[in-house]
Amino acid sequence: MNKVVRQEKKYLIGTEEAYQFYHYLSAILMPDKHNGLKGYIVRSLYFDTIDNQDFKNKEDGIEQRRKIRLRIYNTEDTFAVLEIKQKEGMYQLKRSLPITREEAQELIKRNYGVLLKHDEDFAKECYGIMNTQCYVPKTIVQYNRKAFIAKENNIRITFDSNIVATEACFNIFEKDLNMYPVFKKDNTVLEVKYNGFLLSYIKDLLETVNKSELSVSKYCLARTVSLNYLYL
Repeated sequence: MNKVVRQEKKYLIGTEEAYQFYHYLSAILMPDKHNGLKGYIVRSLYFDTIDNQDFKNKEDGIEQRRKIRLRIYNTEDTFAVLEIKQKEGMYQLKRSLPITREEAQELIKRNYGVLLKHDEDFAKECYGIMNTQCYVPKTIVQYNRKAFIAKENNIRITFDSNIVATEACFNIFEKDLNMYPVFKKDNTVLEVKYNGFLLSYIKDLLETVNKSELSVSKYCLARTVSLNYLYL
């Protein structure tokens, strides 16, 4: 089980601004080894309670809240990562556990008992939460990501673009999902993730961003269309 505690800042920027930052960061930070020309694919299946409690907690600004998701990076992957991301004040706690492709498919079917095969306490905690609080699959979110890393303070800067989602199919391993755009194609989400404090040259970069911080999550954005329809 992997555990990360950090602060996060999010901004919505345009394509031109994103390319300017790529060029700047490429000269001073280490690019993620998976970046390639267009970045790498991130696909997440989010779970929520039947009555969408996690979504509501985020929308209502509840300080202590969480998201539960399965994440893959390729539909041919033989594994997935089960994650719980919790917001506690200004910090984000993310815990994650690799599980097999077959176990992930069972979770999609709501067969959470497969988690009890793992020795880790985290797996048992996930089972307890998802089973007793009636978690079900809600939406798949996918995007292209480019990432840069500053090792001296565990800073990770990511650029997420072409963000799309679906609530019609929950098979995270399906190659050709019918997905709708969450943002316009010329929008990119810039995220800065760090422990303790930001280095001065990263602060200088953020001061050039012409947008205010983005508080909404990709999960909430992906759910907005259907939930707005349901609540009309």
